[in-house]
Amino acid sequence: MFTYCLFKTYSMQTGSDSGLHFSLNALQKENEHLKNRIHWLESVLHHVPAMIYSYDNNNKSVTWCNDRLAETVGFSADEMTGMGIEFFRHIMHPDDFKLAAVAQQSFINNKAQFGGLARIRKKGEIDYRWLLGLEVPFTHDNNGRVVEIICAFLDLTNAVDTNAQLSEALAAIMRRQNETLFNKLTPREKDVLGMAVKGLNNKEIAQSLNLSRYTVETHRKNIRLKLKVRNTSELVAIARKIGFE
Repeated sequence: MFTYCLFKTYSMQTGSDSGLHFSLNALQKENEHLKNRIHWLESVLHHVPAMIYSYDNNNKSVTWCNDRLAETVGFSADEMTGMGIEFFRHIMHPDDFKLAAVAQQSFINNKAQFGGLARIRKKGEIDYRWLLGLEVPFTHDNNGRVVEIICAFLDLTNAVDTNAQLSEALAAIMRRQNETLFNKLTPREKDVLGMAVKGLNNKEIAQSLNLSRYTVETHRKNIRLKLKVRNTSELVAIARKIGFE
């Protein structure tokens, strides 16, 4: 009986040790699989034909970037982080740098995404290159406010294989944007715009629509504000792009 109990106890311990050894092996294999998966994903991020990075929306400091961005701008990830918003001031065209603040504010206002075109240049170079970028919120604090933004940029200067399609795509984007602005006009403002495109002056438009000249001038001022143009030439140009003849 005593011998049987010892055998039973030994068998239970051996079975327990065997199960523990199996569990450790399984965990080690799973850990190795996860490490390989992470390495593969990191390799994808660094080799993808786009510049990808994340930044803190509070201070515009880069928190991570892939190798392609570092190669394109000539700064290391640590240098970008240390420079804060000055990094963007250094690489962006002066006329486009204001977009950094616009994007920052848009996410403070809970915008779902921010996209557009901007010019950047590599450290030590003179010429700028055009980039198409899209940014989206990445992380949030406990109050739901955006903390980090993730951004992807494509270098349009490298789209040499589809120049015709690139031109057509940009024209279509601008046309849709102009149509969106046009839809903000009132029916009367559209009437005034149509006659302005035909070359009628304020007096002629007023007579045709049975309005005062002052009213026509007010309409044209509102049209310029809504379509974001500065003068009649720009007004006529944008109107023709959306179909006015």
